[in-house]
Amino acid sequence: MAVPDTVFKDFAPKPYAEVRKLVRDGDVLLCSVHEPMSRLIRWATASPWSHAALAFRRPDIDRVIVLECVEHLGVRAVPLSGFITRTSRGVTPYPGRILLARHQGLAAKSRRQPLKRMAEFAFDRLGDRFSQAEMVKIALRIALGRFHLKTPPSLGPDDEFICSEYVARCFQAVGLKIPWDGYGFIAPADIARDPRLQPIAQIATRPLAPR
Repeated sequence: MAVPDTVFKDFAPKPYAEVRKLVRDGDVLLCSVHEPMSRLIRWATASPWSHAALAFRRPDIDRVIVLECVEHLGVRAVPLSGFITRTSRGVTPYPGRILLARHQGLAAKSRRQPLKRMAEFAFDRLGDRFSQAEMVKIALRIALGRFHLKTPPSLGPDDEFICSEYVARCFQAVGLKIPWDGYGFIAPADIARDPRLQPIAQIATRPLAPR
């Protein structure tokens, strides 16, 4: 059904504890954030969406883990409670809004094996860091996307992603391709516009103590 740009008007924020119970492995977190890189992505895509991440449950330690790719750290893992209270740069309270969404392509598959492959791809990239040259490539892809220009192969993502490219590659690992126009980069807006993505809940982003 895709996620409309007006979704935050339709889904009132729910408390963290309530939304936490709804999370399934492979769920998507879509964010609208007011930070420099986020503003650049929103400008490039003319949309409210500036960040995307994936959630996985760890029942053995009673945690919901968020995997995300951020420009100054690369790929990292944080508990959901931390993800919704501060940005990767430590800005708190969280300067934006967060939506939990679910890709129906996973529900249509036998979840066990696809999710294992997705998790292997996602976790294997933990700790990958970007060089300055890679950051330049990312910025150029974003600029190309703003002006609807194709990305030359030399600028395409290898293991240096923006957040939404990382999420898209995780879905690609289980045979699910995020549709996009081929200009610049796969953006958070492209993930939101996937007709198979279903909004689940908006998460209240006020500071929280428990994990």
